Amino acid sequence: MRYFFAMCFIFIISSSVYASGQRVSYNVDGKSFEGYFVSTSLDAPLILIIHDWDGLTDYEVKRANMLAEIGYTVFAADMYGTGIRPTELKDKRNRTEALYNDRKKMRSLLQGALEAAKSKGANSSNAVAIGYCFGGTAVLELARSGVDMKGFVTFHGGLSTPKGQDYSKTIGRLLVIHGSADTYVTMDQFAKLAGELEKHDVPHEMITYSGAPHAFTVFGSDRYREDADRKSWKRFLEFLNDVVK
Repeated sequence: MRYFFAMCFIFIISSSVYASGQRVSYNVDGKSFEGYFVSTSLDAPLILIIHDWDGLTDYEVKRANMLAEIGYTVFAADMYGTGIRPTELKDKRNRTEALYNDRKKMRSLLQGALEAAKSKGANSSNAVAIGYCFGGTAVLELARSGVDMKGFVTFHGGLSTPKGQDYSKTIGRLLVIHGSADTYVTMDQFAKLAGELEKHDVPHEMITYSGAPHAFTVFGSDRYREDADRKSWKRFLEFLNDVVK
């Protein structure tokens, strides 16, 4: 119960201290990115966080700090590039769709973020990837890629599997957290994913929360549902305690 309650070449360019963590500059395929790294012990399990469609913002930093406070090492990835944090709906949609349409690039960016975390001394052999909305979709892409991680967690992420992909290479357990009032990602998609995971013998747990819409964990938004957020976070921490030691 130690942690419960309480293709791509990366070169670290620079890092500056922000509060308890660091903003970390790194390169993936010749492009500059800026992630967020926080740790109290590099021996601790690594949590890789993939952001929502608005890029790496204070939301992911807050989640990272929450995890660091109970003993985890955390790297929050940047999937867009240094300084790119879209605020307009059209820009957010265009950037996510570009990655949805180029899964090879998405995987490259995910692997690049993992390499950046490793370069900071993180224990990538004892790691879990988590993501929110777009980030949850990306985490499932990472799971299908066959990367060797202990677990993959998606919070209200897209659940559809791209044509030509499956979960036959997946290593590690999946935790799928979803709102049953989500009108963007339907319960039919939720059920279909369950069938795919069963077909490929992927250990998984899938949870829905009544009355919870898409993005129900986002603090301060009109979609935020405190009860579902609290319960899902508790289950997530229990999952971590089960899969990383």
